[in-house]
Amino acid sequence: DNIFPEDPEDGLVKANMEKLTFYALSAPEKLDRIGAYLSERLSRDVARHRYGYVCIAMEALDQLLMACHCQSINLFVESFLKMVRKLLESDKPSLQILGTNSFVKFANIEEDTPSYHRSYDFFVSRFSEMCHSGYEDPDIRTKIRMAGIKGLQGVVRKTVNDELQANIWDPQHMDKIVPSLLFNLQSGERTESRSPSPLQASEKEKESPVELTERCFRELLGRAAYGNIKNAVTPVLMHLDNHSLWEGKTFAVRCFKIIMYSIQSQHSHLVIQQLLGHLDANSKNSATVRAGIVEVLLEAAAIAASGSVGPTVLEVFNTLLRQLRLSVDYELTGSYDGSTNIGTKIIKAHEERQLQEAVIRTIGSFANTLPTYQRSEVMLFIMGKIPVPGIHLTLPSSDSGPEGTRMIQVMLLKSLVQVTAGFQTTNMLTALPSSFLEPLLSFSLTEDPEVRLLVLQILLSLIDRHENRPKFANMRCVIVISDISVLKLKVDKCSRQDNLFMKKHGQQLYRHIYLGCKEESSGREHYETLFALLGLLSVELANEEVVVDLIRLALALQDLALSTDEALPVYNRCAVHALVAAYLNLICQLTTVPAFCQHIHEVIEVRQKESPYLLPEAVFVDSPKYVPAMYLEGSVLFLQSKITESLGGSGYNTERLATPYVPQYTGKESKTSRSDAKVLISLVFFVYISSFFHVTVHTLHYIAFCLPLVDSVGMEEQERERRRQVVEKFQKAPFEEIAAHCVILTNRRIPAFLCFGTNSFVFSLFLFRPPPSPSGTISSGYGQSQSRSVPIYEMKFPDLCVY
Repeated sequence: DNIFPEDPEDGLVKANMEKLTFYALSAPEKLDRIGAYLSERLSRDVARHRYGYVCIAMEALDQLLMACHCQSINLFVESFLKMVRKLLESDKPSLQILGTNSFVKFANIEEDTPSYHRSYDFFVSRFSEMCHSGYEDPDIRTKIRMAGIKGLQGVVRKTVNDELQANIWDPQHMDKIVPSLLFNLQSGERTESRSPSPLQASEKEKESPVELTERCFRELLGRAAYGNIKNAVTPVLMHLDNHSLWEGKTFAVRCFKIIMYSIQSQHSHLVIQQLLGHLDANSKNSATVRAGIVEVLLEAAAIAASGSVGPTVLEVFNTLLRQLRLSVDYELTGSYDGSTNIGTKIIKAHEERQLQEAVIRTIGSFANTLPTYQRSEVMLFIMGKIPVPGIHLTLPSSDSGPEGTRMIQVMLLKSLVQVTAGFQTTNMLTALPSSFLEPLLSFSLTEDPEVRLLVLQILLSLIDRHENRPKFANMRCVIVISDISVLKLKVDKCSRQDNLFMKKHGQQLYRHIYLGCKEESSGREHYETLFALLGLLSVELANEEVVVDLIRLALALQDLALSTDEALPVYNRCAVHALVAAYLNLICQLTTVPAFCQHIHEVIEVRQKESPYLLPEAVFVDSPKYVPAMYLEGSVLFLQSKITESLGGSGYNTERLATPYVPQYTGKESKTSRSDAKVLISLVFFVYISSFFHVTVHTLHYIAFCLPLVDSVGMEEQERERRRQVVEKFQKAPFEEIAAHCVILTNRRIPAFLCFGTNSFVFSLFLFRPPPSPSGTISSGYGQSQSRSVPIYEMKFPDLCVY
């Protein structure tokens, strides 16, 4: 009683308080009785509205609590918490703030022994309620909210490391704490622009609810262990859903930046997995909501780069690709369920496209966090998802039809562009296996110009290992350069692995470059990208043999532009001539052969005077200049004879230089091409039929000649070209057309008594006549030979016939 003065304004009697403190320290067993008495008196003063004595009693409790650290403090704490609770239940803001401040002091005390009988449920609920205070006076409302934030911070500090306490990470607590913090974080954003002046802002920022909330939120997340991350993040997702905060993106991104920077780095993948699951759960929500989640994923992936995106790397990309496919379906069908009912949501195509671009950027962001070997796996994974017309789709089929297939191809190839951006490896063979490169090159032969351009961009990213690609971006600059050193190209000696790579895949690359120039739908971007590809091959992967092949390819492209057999538009012919001129100007300076450079520069000078439409500076501009018809003479053309002569004197292979380049199928392509099955089936078809009609060996030789599978090494170049056209025809035509064509050929060459009229007759033979037996014939009882029917599983077929 002596610590209370007669006038409450005089404050606590310090001398008597020191005596009381000394007595409590000397006799710790009396501490609980002291606390109980002070609690009783404080309750009486609160009921009588004697708030001055209430403040004195709380100050005395605080001093005793701070001074006495012993095992007997537990019972005293019960009295203390009872009084704090009494103050928090009051309607007076001053008492609520007073109780909160006392609780915060108590929370900073590290007790020697844990207490298993205490409960902080009331404090969590009350402090959360204070965080949402709607008091009329804005200044008092701000103080109450800040007191609630400090109280929640104190609860977390007091309970997070106490194993005997009720788990603060339980959803029942997190569902109150986290939304309360986010509410103040969000409300602070709205009032942030209303600060009176920059000078005053610096002082008020220290006391602003936003700064305090963010500090408390970071502390909460920083204390989260592996098993608690989910419980801490789930309320954030729910809050953003309930208040439609995904669409704005700014606040959602800020929240998850705080989360990613606050949690331990090894737990980053848990947050990313929760975001992916939330994205799947919102698959039928509006595009703006899904785009907001994807943008958050994008930011989270960039922050998680220092850690890891987790063991389920491919699952991340699988989810994003699935969302990409769903977005395409939604855009084309116009509804989320594939129907056009009146009650379905209206889908805005431009919002879906924004979502698709966001997903593609996110895929690239994730890929940039991965090491090279994992990025190669992701490239293969995405390549396996790209649908091929006529082939079983890896992704689920939809009602969007061919246009949906084309859009998915474009989107996945754009994803590959993002994944391969900045991709660098020392061993091209391991980083770019045939299982990836060959299907990629097959897409460069499609009719869609956008798909072909994306394939070329992917190839540029894969081959460019020394950041030389930007130096080939402007073909008009390269053509006027007389000294290639101004480009500052980074050229390393071609390694053994690079030589093996070009031996294995070089002919495929040359052929696809040639056919890419041959496409009528190719535009300016295509030719500029093809030039960059030729330049990178010359700088990154070229040895003497590759240089010769590239020069032969350039001369073949010139012949292609001059050919009257090709139905190329005039612009495409001029573009090919300009491409060849720019590339030969580049390669002649890389080879440093004076006679070669002289011939190239002479032709370019003649073109500048007489035929500027054959150079990039006139073709690759916004308003290209070219003549309706071209009749070109030798002075404006690059001559193979002069190039061969000039390079032959410098040790290059003159035989290869003198042989014109003709695009051909490599053995690997013939084995791996899906369409070669048609040619093989046709050949087996005739071999099978010949067994019934006893067709001569010469006839079979003729049929095999009409259905070539691979080119022989010593055959004439013209014959190779004709055979290539035949194979292309059989690759692109449907099986029924091939069968009909083969029947016509057979009727022309086989004698009349061996001819057969219709396919129905042939198939009737298959249906009603037993097949010939590999084991020969048996003799019947009358001396006549009779075919012995053998079950199929006992027959011995050649290896090529077995699938």
